[in-house]
Amino acid sequence: MAEQTEGRVALITGGASGIGAATARRLACRGWRVVVADTDTTRATAVAGECGALFVATDVASPDDNEHVMARTVEEFGRLDAVMLNAAIAGQCGLDDFTPQRYRDTMRTDLDSVVYGLHAALPRLRQQGGGHIVVTGSIAGLTGSPDVFYATAKHALIGLVRSAAPLLEADHIRLNIVCPGLVDTPALTWLRTALLTNGLLLADPDEVAATIEALLDDEHTGRVWTVQAGLPATPVEWPTIPLATR
Repeated sequence: MAEQTEGRVALITGGASGIGAATARRLACRGWRVVVADTDTTRATAVAGECGALFVATDVASPDDNEHVMARTVEEFGRLDAVMLNAAIAGQCGLDDFTPQRYRDTMRTDLDSVVYGLHAALPRLRQQGGGHIVVTGSIAGLTGSPDVFYATAKHALIGLVRSAAPLLEADHIRLNIVCPGLVDTPALTWLRTALLTNGLLLADPDEVAATIEALLDDEHTGRVWTVQAGLPATPVEWPTIPLATR
């Protein structure tokens, strides 16, 4: 049976569109109080209005903004039960168009933001007595991608979740990562026709949101979940690699 959600509070970064917006709508329908964090004021305000949510303008690549949005959430609602670290950008930097600035922009948004969000969330969740953190990764973090540095960041997020999750269990904090395949979001608008023409399926953002919602009722931690169009969410099975001994 699903856990009682009425009055629980969730903070969603990148909540203005795509997976973040779909998750905000799902949680709001179940009685969660939602905070939408994003730099896209127009879209985020619209999503917050739909969900009866609070919008807080947030640059996730800023440590100070991460601290501010966590503090603002607790100030407004008195608690914090779940954090979805979802904001990301794709296609900003490759091998052929590489510049240090393009590379840093990708890493700041796709990797650093999760580190900063995790760091800012932990004291609040510990004070609350536990909670859930769900990171949005990507299939690219498992398979690789021509979008080299986006994939690099997503690989790093999987390592972060798998390494940090066991350390947080004693605090009753569950940390998991969802790795979607192709999802019909604004980030893929420019590729949508080509992908469909080549027979590739695009998941609806709500398919990913459904998995995130389920994880907020689940007591497992440190899991990596793949989500693809029309397929059930599947946990990745990792090999056991013992350290060499004499």
